[in-house]
Order: sequence, then structure tokens, then C-alpha cells
Amino acid sequence: MTIKLHDLKPAKGSKKKAIRVGRGTAGRRGKTAGRGTKGQGARDTIPMNFEGGQMPLHMRIPKKRGFNNPFRVEYQAINLDVLEGLEENDVDPGVLHGHGLTHKGALVKILGRGELSRKVSVKAHAVSKSAERAITAAGGTVEILPKPWGDRRPPAKGNHLANR
Repeated sequence: MTIKLHDLKPAKGSKKKAIRVGRGTAGRRGKTAGRGTKGQGARDTIPMNFEGGQMPLHMRIPKKRGFNNPFRVEYQAINLDVLEGLEENDVDPGVLHGHGLTHKGALVKILGRGELSRKVSVKAHAVSKSAERAITAAGGTVEILPKPWGDRRPPAKGNHLANR
């Protein structure tokens, strides 16, 4: 004998009938349907995840791991091969901005990718050691510009730090 689709049945005791509450006053789940009388819990307006006014779990847990440093210093990187392509022998952040290589007022860091075959005078906020070696080896000079905020740490960025 073969089993057909219409012969299939769940195992005995695996399917339990759901209790139908609020069907008249006679049964034990009638009238108030097991919710007691009055109050917030007796009504249907309370959300399932409501924690009685306590900050809910989905709002307590941070959205991302890690930490954003409000005092981070971001530089715009310029490599030696970019300096090689410029006609100027005196390079500073204003010249780089004029060529569209940096944003206005950006802090500039010179990095050592590429070769430098001519004498260049460089003014920047930071210079890598390999870039400094390559510039001085080509006969150029390097000058480190002061940071706009002085010798202290930079000002904090971000709205959550605005009203300290």
C-alpha cells in the first residue's frame, strides 16, 4: 500500500487547539479574557515591546561597535608623483588648492609614492619620512606648517560635543 498526500496526518498530540478567549461569560476565559479588570494591561493599546517607560532594549543597544574619535586629525594626502607633475618649485597648500588637488583649508600631508627628479620647496602640515628623504635627496627643502589650532589638541567635531 502506498501513502498518498491526503493520508498524511501530524503525530498524535503534536497539534494542540488554541484557546479561544473572550467567547462569553460562561467559560473560564470569557468576559475579560484572562486580562483582569481595567488598567493598561487590559487594553490593546500597549505595544508588545513596551517596558513601562524604561528605555527600550532596541534603543539601549548601540547601533554600531567602536568609537569615533572627536579629536581625529584628517590630512589630504599628496604623493611625490603628484608634486613631480606640477610646474611650481614652491609648493604649499594654497598652490595645491589652486590646482584642485585639495579642499580649501585642508591639512596637507606629503607621502612618498613616486619619484622626484627636481628641486622642490615643500610647505605642508605633515610629511612622511620617505617623502622627506626623497625631497631632500633631490635638493629640495621641507617646512612643516603649524596646525590651525596651535600646539594643543584639535577642537572636537560632532553635534554631541557642541554644547560642552
